Amino acid sequence: MAKKCDICGKGPLVGNNVSHAHNVTKRRWMPNLKKMRIKAGSGTRLAYVCTKCLRAGKVVKAL
Repeated sequence: MAKKCDICGKGPLVGNNVSHAHNVTKRRWMPNLKKMRIKAGSGTRLAYVCTKCLRAGKVVKAL
């Protein structure tokens, strides 16, 4: 699955897990993506869209 929003381009963020003993390990925060049919031009297509774009109304769902 693509880890990037097709609308806004949001992708994974990287950082560290930090324990109480300050042991540091790498980790990733993934965007909340949904696979859906959207209206694009005159037709429809499948796209991975983040939930922030859905809630903001940047995407029109195709039925």
